[in-house]
Amino acid sequence: MQIEIVSHPLVKHILTQLRDERTEPARFRALARQLTFLLAIEATRDLPVRTHPVKTPLETTEGYSLAKAIVAVPILRAGLGMLEALTELFPDLRVGYIGLERDEQTAIARAYYCKLPPLDNSRVLLLDPMLATGGSAAQAVEVLVNAGAEEIVHICVVAAPEGVRLLNEKFPQVRIVAASLDRGLNERKFILPGLGDFGDRLYGTGAR
Repeated sequence: MQIEIVSHPLVKHILTQLRDERTEPARFRALARQLTFLLAIEATRDLPVRTHPVKTPLETTEGYSLAKAIVAVPILRAGLGMLEALTELFPDLRVGYIGLERDEQTAIARAYYCKLPPLDNSRVLLLDPMLATGGSAAQAVEVLVNAGAEEIVHICVVAAPEGVRLLNEKFPQVRIVAASLDRGLNERKFILPGLGDFGDRLYGTGAR
């Protein structure tokens, strides 16, 4: 399986708090933002840069700027919890949205919304917190490829082997960056040990 696990101690620390069933929505949202910062840094560590002179208060030196645009595409709704960190890291960020809804019985994703900016000469960061079966991720990647995306990085909080394998098989060119590769899926296609339904925990819409 091709997947990059970010093993920084802070990632492990934050992920543990996200897993904790006692973590309330407001705290969960803050933790998701913090973790996304760390994952995004890993996902963009090899971005090309261009050099140019910059004048400091003391002298002129060599400076750098990004040579490729960044496009963030959260999968609605859970992916929205990862977007704020990207807008802070990349002020010139372009943002698109893909709406996919998973049938909890069949685990098949259904598209209901898509709005994308130009994707040429850009690295597309697909924000999808839970890579479970991989069906939603694969459908989103197909949408992006058809729209002209040439470089895609799938950023997730937790991944299951089943989803990683599917994405590897269908789109081997897509990098996967995650905080954890978990054990697998249960009969309801939820990741184990996982952290529950990311969207429900983000917005407080789960069962009480």
